Amino acid sequence: MSDFYITDNEKIILLQTARTAINSKLYNIDADYKTGTGTLLQSCGAFVTLHIGNKLRGCIGYMTGIKPIIEAVKELAVSSAFNDRRFPPLEKGEFEKIDIEISVLSPLKPVNSINEIEIGKHGIYLRKGFNTGVLLPQVAVEQNWDLNTFLTHTCYKAGLPGDAWQDGNADISIFSSVIFSEKEMKLGKN
Repeated sequence: MSDFYITDNEKIILLQTARTAINSKLYNIDADYKTGTGTLLQSCGAFVTLHIGNKLRGCIGYMTGIKPIIEAVKELAVSSAFNDRRFPPLEKGEFEKIDIEISVLSPLKPVNSINEIEIGKHGIYLRKGFNTGVLLPQVAVEQNWDLNTFLTHTCYKAGLPGDAWQDGNADISIFSSVIFSEKEMKLGKN
């Protein structure tokens, strides 16, 4: 599985695009976006995650590339802020408090053995029947999970019993991601 590379300048453009898209929706104003070039015009899976402090405030994404990264980030930022069913829509008073994190994903790679999964490097996409669940690579690290716990929680995310990954009927794929945030890039929130 080849690693992706996104320049610091491209990361900044994506983070600014996400914040601008949320601001535009929140205040119902037109937005000016920087033009994407090169890597930002490639179609890749992506997730936009919002945190306030250390608490999740929204996360929405695509596992596969259905549109250029820069366009996906615009759409996913708005969805994370206003359409994540686990949270009420973002309010104006929260806007300056959010930290935006973006994950750009590699293509999915089916695994033949769970021994191919590396905690901290791989995310998991699990499919069994019509149920699917995904957890990003950073989740296992943040939660201090071992591999079995990571697989169990991916099953839960799919709406399945925690041991559903063990019965041989679940398809498990892995992916890597380039993960970056406003906090990491030391970006202001304006």
